[in-house]
Amino acid sequence: MLAPQASQAQQTIDSLGLTVTTTPAITSDYIFRGISQTRNRPAAQLTLDVEHSSGVYVGAFLSNVAFAGTNARQELDLLAGYRFAVGDLKLDLGATYYTYPGYDAPRGGFDLNFLEFALRGSYEAGPFKFLGTAAYSPNFTGESGNAYYVEGGFDLTLDYGFTLSPRAGYQWIERNLVPAAGSRDGYFGAKDYGYFSLAVSREIVGGVIGTVAGVYNTLSTERNGVANDCFGGSKVCDNRFTLTLSRPF
Repeated sequence: MLAPQASQAQQTIDSLGLTVTTTPAITSDYIFRGISQTRNRPAAQLTLDVEHSSGVYVGAFLSNVAFAGTNARQELDLLAGYRFAVGDLKLDLGATYYTYPGYDAPRGGFDLNFLEFALRGSYEAGPFKFLGTAAYSPNFTGESGNAYYVEGGFDLTLDYGFTLSPRAGYQWIERNLVPAAGSRDGYFGAKDYGYFSLAVSREIVGGVIGTVAGVYNTLSTERNGVANDCFGGSKVCDNRFTLTLSRPF
């Protein structure tokens, strides 16, 4: 959600043809695809993006996390890819390796690390910037097998420096819930799900950007009085509002 503003704050190393963007942030809740990664608690985060003039880029993302029943306390994502344009359509073909340093799988547990490939696109038309993502993982987190993810939305530039950013996404996972007895396959812990978010962002002062977002998840912990399959009925899938402050450099 912060990408539109982050792209405006960059450092260049002309002799190497590099553009570097660093974005520290604090947020009231780390939400990844509609699900809390910190069990409804705040997070401190840092994003690094280094792009060459050829379009090749590398990057990293660091955040604290808190997953129930695990000792995972931090997430480090490593990114690499290639950005290019076809006419007015900007494309990003890349891969992300999600890692959780210090995590030890419990007896009978599964690895949280996973690799994902993604194609992202954006197209600007007047005050609108349309965005889309399609991603695939050959072995999603929890060793849950093939996973597919799609997301779409737009950023709309409003008066007085505000940006409106709706997003809608859907996540499919090959093995959602506990497999049949005797199986050694991993699983995700919840059903396939969709989510919708609506964010409003604006620079507050000195380059600091404030973002308020509302998130709706189809895996709410309770529906019509019946508990849902959200990681054993946990509240990480609850609908919520979040507040994020970031400062791109």
